[in-house]
Amino acid sequence: MIRMLQDDDQAQWRALWTEYLNFDGSTLDAGVHDRTWTRLLKEGEPMHCALALAGGEAVGFVHYIFHPSTWTLSNSCYLQDLFVAPTVRGKGYGRALIAHVCEQAAAAGSSRVYWQTQEDNATAIALYEKVAERSGYIQFRKSVPS
Repeated sequence: MIRMLQDDDQAQWRALWTEYLNFDGSTLDAGVHDRTWTRLLKEGEPMHCALALAGGEAVGFVHYIFHPSTWTLSNSCYLQDLFVAPTVRGKGYGRALIAHVCEQAAAAGSSRVYWQTQEDNATAIALYEKVAERSGYIQFRKSVPS
């Protein structure tokens, strides 16, 4: 079952979010965790979260963001984070979370959902190649002082 994040999901979301960051080898300031949680639940924010549930427990999440695009008349939807607990991978939760985002994007009038993954994440790539096509683009990133 897939459903939108709710106020009482914080402990489960935070546990999965931490597991995802550890898998990715990333660390974030506590303030980023808190601000992300607030944004995910705030009405009017372009950032959203849905959870995959098994037996009433959260086993995965997806974060996605709607934004304007210079390439289309409608907004695009960026699937920023997708994580499914290792114990339930291969059972369709990742595919269901992606399908949820695509349904939400269509309902919001977006014409495109896009995402990226680490180039050595073979498990994710195998799933993504079943549900989408490669864009052919490579991402570059540069931090700037704030």
